[in-house]
Amino acid sequence: MKNILMHTGRVFLALYFLIPGISKFTSWSSSVSLMEAHNMPMIPLLLMIAGTAQVAGSISLLLNKYVVFCALGFAAMTILINLNLHDFWNTYEGVNSEREAQNFFKNLGIFAGLLLLAAVNIEDSKSS
Repeated sequence: MKNILMHTGRVFLALYFLIPGISKFTSWSSSVSLMEAHNMPMIPLLLMIAGTAQVAGSISLLLNKYVVFCALGFAAMTILINLNLHDFWNTYEGVNSEREAQNFFKNLGIFAGLLLLAAVNIEDSKSS
């Protein structure tokens, strides 16, 4: 049962990052607009890095490779995105603060899941 739960959780976390990673490239202009609304610097570079990291990391998670590295990398990315794009405590024209608060706290749950995925995989690699 543990293996089924671990594989299922890992696959869904991978999909959580894969689909937005792909959409960063397929919906480039809306991703840029969101980042511009939040006054982000170096938008094209950051968007390219985030999209590439999300796609590559997701594929690694789906293949069950470099799980600890990917989970911790996604955890760091999630916190950075939360602080910069879901900063509900700031007011931006055209941005719904209530929705951003919901995204912020949802992402904390994703962050927690990524930390747990990394921790379990560290333990599994020690016992092998």
